[in-house]
Amino acid sequence: NSQQQSSRWEYFHLVAWIFLLLYVITVVGNSILVVIFSLEPSLQKPMYIIMVSLALSDIGFATVALPKLIARYWWNDGIIGIHTCFFQTHMIHYFGSLNSLILLTMALDRCLAVCFPFRYPLLMTVPNMVGLTVFCWIIAHVFPGIGTINFTFASFCGPNKIIQAFCDTLSLTALSCGKTNQYGASYGAAMFILYFPLGLIIVSYFWIIISVFRMPNNQGKKKTISTCATQGCIISIYYIPRFFVYSTPFFPNLTMTADKRIITTLFYSFFPPLSNPFIYCLRTKEIKEILKRWIQRGKRIAQG
Repeated sequence: NSQQQSSRWEYFHLVAWIFLLLYVITVVGNSILVVIFSLEPSLQKPMYIIMVSLALSDIGFATVALPKLIARYWWNDGIIGIHTCFFQTHMIHYFGSLNSLILLTMALDRCLAVCFPFRYPLLMTVPNMVGLTVFCWIIAHVFPGIGTINFTFASFCGPNKIIQAFCDTLSLTALSCGKTNQYGASYGAAMFILYFPLGLIIVSYFWIIISVFRMPNNQGKKKTISTCATQGCIISIYYIPRFFVYSTPFFPNLTMTADKRIITTLFYSFFPPLSNPFIYCLRTKEIKEILKRWIQRGKRIAQG
């Protein structure tokens, strides 16, 4: 038994180190983007405002979800208060909703830039983008708030155990004493904030593809298609797994074990924040040139 306990703790510590490394890379990677944007006036353009907004959202999501998960495996601290759980649930879904709106903003920005290049400077000004970004950060609270309000008036019974990596709507619904269909409004709000933007994103990329094939310049075609393919991959990872996780309780033909649900949730929750700085930013020519300039400047300072 003592050997099994020791092996269990070694496994727990390994998992904790993995989550800690994931958290550090996510926060550092996204923070670098925020610092670059703050220090470089040349990057203070609409597209980079969206990238910084996404980076801050990813930092927020990781900070809400990962520290408690790390504590669970590092110190075997698996206890969370009910009101803390409500708060975590709200913030988890808030940052999920916010990311959905940011991805929509990014798609619309690219659509205007590619399809209407002459109108783009007039429509997508820095003040307009700042206003749109602030609107997204505020409105993203509305849809998770529906579920949060429902849960504050709900009563809970049964085992006080959440079979999930963090508190979320499905976990709390499983612990409630009432019928689960009272949370249909929460499900409807989640689907709306996820898939209404997704529909507009698909339309935006459809128009981008049409405009790309009308371009006379092959190099421009390749660059635009490469950018759209990369963003499309991240968008697919963000939206498709969420649909199956949230829809399983409402469709009898869709079944997902607890382990599969947790693994799927971890994948779509933490892979995009981890990879976004590299995909959206480090592949951007202007940011790569700035980083090279900073590195060369650092070498000159080090050499005296």
